[in-house]
Amino acid sequence: MKTMKKKRGIITLIIMCAVIVMLLYTSIIGIGPTNTGAAKNIKLGLDLAGGVSITYQVAGETDPSTEDMSDTIYKLQKRVESYSTEASVYQQGTNRISIEIPGVTDANAILEELGKPGSLYFITATDTSGNTTFQYDSSTGGYMLNYTEDELRTNGAVVLEGTDVADAQAATQNDDLGNAENVVKLTMTDDGKEKFAEATTNNVNKQIAIVYDDKVLSAPRVEEAITGGEAVINGMSSQDEAEKLASGIRIGGLSLQLEELSSNVVGAQLGQNAIQASLLAGLIGLLLIFLLMCVAYRLPGFAASLALIIYTGLVMVFVNAFNVTLTLPGIAGIILSIGMAVDANVIIFARVKEEIAAGRSVQIALEQGFHNSMSAIIDGNITTLITAFVLWGKGSGSVKGFAQTLTLGVVLSMFTALFITKRIMYAFYALGLRDAKYYGRTPELKKFDFVGKFKIFLSIGVACIVLSLVIMGVYAANGKGALNYSLEFKGGTATTATMDHDYTLEELDQKVIPVVETVTGDADVQVQKVSGGTDIIIKTRTLTLDERTTLDEKLSESFGIDQTAITAENISSTISKEMRSDAITALIIAGILILVYIWFRFSDIRFGASAIIILFHDVMLVLACYIITRISVGNTFIACMLTIIGYSINSAIVIFDRIREHLHTMHRGDDLKEIVNKSIMQTMTRSIYTNLTTFIMIFMLFLLGGSQLREFALPLGVGVVAGTYSDVFLSGPTWYYMRTKLGKRKAK
Repeated sequence: MKTMKKKRGIITLIIMCAVIVMLLYTSIIGIGPTNTGAAKNIKLGLDLAGGVSITYQVAGETDPSTEDMSDTIYKLQKRVESYSTEASVYQQGTNRISIEIPGVTDANAILEELGKPGSLYFITATDTSGNTTFQYDSSTGGYMLNYTEDELRTNGAVVLEGTDVADAQAATQNDDLGNAENVVKLTMTDDGKEKFAEATTNNVNKQIAIVYDDKVLSAPRVEEAITGGEAVINGMSSQDEAEKLASGIRIGGLSLQLEELSSNVVGAQLGQNAIQASLLAGLIGLLLIFLLMCVAYRLPGFAASLALIIYTGLVMVFVNAFNVTLTLPGIAGIILSIGMAVDANVIIFARVKEEIAAGRSVQIALEQGFHNSMSAIIDGNITTLITAFVLWGKGSGSVKGFAQTLTLGVVLSMFTALFITKRIMYAFYALGLRDAKYYGRTPELKKFDFVGKFKIFLSIGVACIVLSLVIMGVYAANGKGALNYSLEFKGGTATTATMDHDYTLEELDQKVIPVVETVTGDADVQVQKVSGGTDIIIKTRTLTLDERTTLDEKLSESFGIDQTAITAENISSTISKEMRSDAITALIIAGILILVYIWFRFSDIRFGASAIIILFHDVMLVLACYIITRISVGNTFIACMLTIIGYSINSAIVIFDRIREHLHTMHRGDDLKEIVNKSIMQTMTRSIYTNLTTFIMIFMLFLLGGSQLREFALPLGVGVVAGTYSDVFLSGPTWYYMRTKLGKRKAK
């Protein structure tokens, strides 16, 4: 029997080593002479790889309303996210809209696929006078209009506008015979739902045509009245036809009609050095985590290190497979997730050491360690996944991209901890490594009254938050702004200059940006190259007329260029009001769902309420870092806050799970206060090691990364420290006081 187990252990380790080699090969080296590996094929954002920049102008209007421009920008943002979640859309001047799509280089192909945003409307087969509005053309196999748009509107044939359609997506469904068919699913707005219900009720067994740019895209027959606001157009010959129709309906539903003004291929905003620095930081951080895990947990730590290599390779492969677009903060987020992936392993190993310290054999300790840690791992990761799924569904732009990366990281970390690490651990045991000295044991716990000193610890956190809010008020009163909002949040000025020669990104960073900073007095400067020429685009805070003139003169003096080759125009924020609203709504929904889930799993809503309070504490301390240091609040701010939210919830769940476990075994006369203190002490090792491994990754990013990475790493590091503080000193006591003050009878 022992021989069989030993053989199985050897086979398991051989398979794991083969998987590691395969993942390293496919991720870094590649398969075949034309493949450069998954890591090299990952889609990079505009800041790392450049992309296409397209500018549209509102047709026929020089001063469209703010509402129409905002609505059009938001809908275009949703449209271009099909190319990349990191695509951005913003207003330029009074009647122009610019679109930047990373990772692509063919502007003409994008323009062809995106289409020309124009007027879309729905018409009935006959107008109010009984005249036929469109007819089938047998020579082309399509439909053509009998009247102009104005005539159709005058005669009452138009029953629905493009703006009444909330969404259009290509899909497949089974027909009456059970065969798969390609269709387009339409979803109406609230107003469109009523219009569509009336139109279909009055036109059963008749056609309603969808017209775009004076051409009939489709003329489906109404089979029955549709009152639910959702409809299906069938009869598509292929998926491409369905995609094309859905695309035309989506883009035609804009509030404004647009026409292409210009298109450029722009270069990356950051140099290769920034990418190399972030990857070097990740590699060094990973090696330090391996060392820490092996020292702290011995043989299990080595097993976790092997599993972590597999996790990293899987992340690379799946990011490439799912076409996730990475910006520099996105890369930093993945590097950070490597540190967070250690958490599940630490929870398991801490339980194994406890079981060994309690006198159980190594085999029983392993079984109990994995079994007893299961609930904490699952609950913690599900609450994080709830946040990710809501952000994925409701968020836009970088928020959606972050949600994709977060979801991928959580799922893979659970898989590697609960399957890969477990298989490796049992393989080592089967090979004869069964002595307890290889696994370690938890030292005898000392007593500390966390609950009794709760008010002191809470006061420290509250004092830091209040101090930061006071500083925020002082900045606001002095006209400096409560927060230092970046270009992504408040917009600015885009200056286009034709330089004397083609500058590299490093030259732009070393020579051009310092000149710009002397005029703006602000380090928040973005520079892009326009491919195929010497033009550069400089984005800064909004400049006054005098500052624009001064900048033109400085550029002319420093680089010998003609001032007539320099133009400037104000641009809107790339994070629109609707995108911010979507993110806030998503977080509120996620908070409610997390509260309900924890209430359901722990049978006590006070656990969920405590988690939300701790979450608020951690987020406010990170905000305090932004207030005090005046770090720019932009896309990295959103990524940082979202990371801390997922991180904070996960950590609180571990302590709550241990309290719940003790509540199930407590006897009459047991002191609830001592149970909470004991639970905190038992999970303290996990809190320290998990947060330390995460902090190592962040510190390496701060130490080796560029200025943008440091602006991401510093508040993130503060968040990890704040999370550690709240884990140990606030989470358990908060629940205790809510339990004893809000439910005294039950506590007794």
